[in-house]
Amino acid sequence: MAAPAAFCRSPLAWLFALAAALFFFSWYLLLDSAAGPAAARRPNQWLRAGGGRRPGGPGRKCDPAEALLRVFMYDLLPEFHFGLLDWKPPGFGGGVWPDVRDGVPDYPGGLNLQHSIEYWLTLDLLASEQGAPTPCAAARVRHAADADVVFVPFFASLSFNRHSRVVPPARDSEDRALQRRLLEFLAARPEWRRTGGRDHVVLAHHPNGMLDARYRFWPCVFVLCDFGRYPPSVANLDKDVIAPYRHLVSNFANDTAGYDDRPTLLYFQGAIYRKDGGSIRQELYYLLKDEKDVHFSFGSVAGNGIEQSTQGMRSSKFCLNIAGDTPSSNRLFDSIVSHCVPVIISDEIELPFEDVLDYSKFSVIVRGADAVKKGFLMSLITGISREEWTRMWNKLKEVEKHFEYQYPSQTDDAVQMIWKAIARKVPSIRLKINRLRRFSRFDTNKTEETLPQSSWLQNEAP
Repeated sequence: MAAPAAFCRSPLAWLFALAAALFFFSWYLLLDSAAGPAAARRPNQWLRAGGGRRPGGPGRKCDPAEALLRVFMYDLLPEFHFGLLDWKPPGFGGGVWPDVRDGVPDYPGGLNLQHSIEYWLTLDLLASEQGAPTPCAAARVRHAADADVVFVPFFASLSFNRHSRVVPPARDSEDRALQRRLLEFLAARPEWRRTGGRDHVVLAHHPNGMLDARYRFWPCVFVLCDFGRYPPSVANLDKDVIAPYRHLVSNFANDTAGYDDRPTLLYFQGAIYRKDGGSIRQELYYLLKDEKDVHFSFGSVAGNGIEQSTQGMRSSKFCLNIAGDTPSSNRLFDSIVSHCVPVIISDEIELPFEDVLDYSKFSVIVRGADAVKKGFLMSLITGISREEWTRMWNKLKEVEKHFEYQYPSQTDDAVQMIWKAIARKVPSIRLKINRLRRFSRFDTNKTEETLPQSSWLQNEAP
């Protein structure tokens, strides 16, 4: 009787296990479907898009001889870059960089994404060397003597967002400590001493990124969102590059919502009461809030704020982009990918890639003094014909690719446009370095090439 009993128990156990498995699988499907659009917004799903290896095996590495820009990148410790994303080298002696052919570390979503350019540029440089997909506008080289520029891979924006607060019992923030360690590292490097840092590319896209060290990086090429919190002696358009924000709303794919399909004439949703140059928002709010077909209201990314902005911009003909605490914001780039014609009111703004893009063909730029005149803005906007608006709408769909950050990077996307903008600075960089060396044979003990470390650390902008 023992054998039949065991036989009976075995099928019952098997059926129980099967039922349990089906239950958990159905529960998983329910959760997945309930996530809906929120799951689609998780950055990891599109950060890895196209990740892994190219079909047929490893891709071809970029040839520096064929690249527009040859870049030497420091092998900084992970604490300065992907370590800030909780990435750790695999195994003992695994190196300081991830293998981007097999996927990439996640970047945090939300507002973190808007200042994530350090991440995208570093990934593209690694791809150029490891054989992952990239257009190869920039290629990493292993010797600084072969490079056009020297890249400093510090994720300054992420460091500020995550580590700018002092955590007791520490007396200083981890962000400031990282900046100090970076300064000490560079001061001891021959690559810095050779040029005084004039060929170094430093990324600090967040307005408060590199807040302490920026004054010692004045000779470098900065990549910034604007110059709002920098004195001209530290950052300016002659030597530096303005890069777009990473947009927060999703792209308006297959957009057929033309003039008559966008009932709102003018749209703004965001913080209205701002300090400094952003006080113009409050003036415009009282001028426009009661105008017909104008949406001007408070809003934030909290709750469903991004979804509201997405729908609002896609149903509007024009979108206001007004100076806030800083001259720029991601709202301009949200407007561009929503194909809502930007109306830019920010006298101090610098626009990305303006030396190759004519913004007047896809946006309306208004002086602040004119915008606050009663009736001026509404008269200007209503005076734009359907035909002119449609031309700008079509141009937005043509240029939006230039403001797209993605991995793998694609031809003429934001990453490649930034590399090209840096490449256009190379002749000026070489001129400065060559002028620095004019009398080097007579003054070798006085040039920045031989400054002792302590002197360099005290060398702020003139």
